[in-house]
Amino acid sequence: MADSNFVDYVKICCRSGKGGSGCMHLHRDKKTAKGGPDGGDGGKGGSIILRGNSQMWTLLHLKYRKHVIAEPGENGQGALRKGKDGKDEILDVPLGTVAKDAETGEILFEITVDGQEEVLVKGGRGGLGNAHFKSSTNQTPRHAQTGENGKEEWKILELKVLADVGLVGFPNAGKSTLLSVLSAARPEIADYPFTTLVPNLGIVEYRNYKSFVMADIPGIIEGAHEGKGLGLRFLRHIERNATLLFMIAADSKNIKEEYQVLLNELKAFNADLVYKKRLLAITKADLLDSELISQMKADLPQDIPHIFISSATGFQITALKDQLWEMIND
Repeated sequence: MADSNFVDYVKICCRSGKGGSGCMHLHRDKKTAKGGPDGGDGGKGGSIILRGNSQMWTLLHLKYRKHVIAEPGENGQGALRKGKDGKDEILDVPLGTVAKDAETGEILFEITVDGQEEVLVKGGRGGLGNAHFKSSTNQTPRHAQTGENGKEEWKILELKVLADVGLVGFPNAGKSTLLSVLSAARPEIADYPFTTLVPNLGIVEYRNYKSFVMADIPGIIEGAHEGKGLGLRFLRHIERNATLLFMIAADSKNIKEEYQVLLNELKAFNADLVYKKRLLAITKADLLDSELISQMKADLPQDIPHIFISSATGFQITALKDQLWEMIND
């Protein structure tokens, strides 16, 4: 997923279609000089609808489409002919897309299932023809309803990446390297902070042709929940991951402190994140011998299971996949 192709936020102006007006018409033909009302109803205006598409991973297709306009409904006609409904404007979006009102910030709904459809902006109702207004005291009503106006509203679409496992760690913790070893994903890897600027997804193959999705989330720094570093823009992606794999390098000054900082940032952003399943991976374990690993275990956090791994040598990579698979399917 190239950097330029990953878009997880768009703001669009949506205008639903106006409803068609009902028809004011009295029946006339060769045999009928003064017939009753037969005005048809107006068609409803087109709505703007979001539809979940499991084959999409980004909102790129909406990045440059600032205005989405649905068709108006057609007016009703005589002989009780109803006006044609305006065509709905259907926007396919990836799973994990959240729709918000741009003015209030209110969350309207979330798309989580392939094929799920939700109305973003509803079209105007069609007006009733004069046939509806006939009564015992008014046999020839000479009025009909006008169609309801459509709505013009700004909406925000935000994408929260859906993945079985989300990688959580500071910049340069080895997240991108692990993803490249476990899957066919090829994220940019370099020895400097914030190499990863967008979430990268990879399909990790498991035993007996099974697989799971892993997301490399851009690195977190202390104060990320306040917008520091890459901040809030990417913390939201962690909300959609079933299991969190915390990654801290073996050459870290204090693994327990780094883990606590990461956990505190997640808590401050969304307290519910602490209830997700968690696993701590100590990366770059090829720098350690068995004696040093034994000594380090005593200083690791006690509230989370851990595993020592090395993406460079493949040390315990298979065991890591086994442990993650058990956690995902528990």
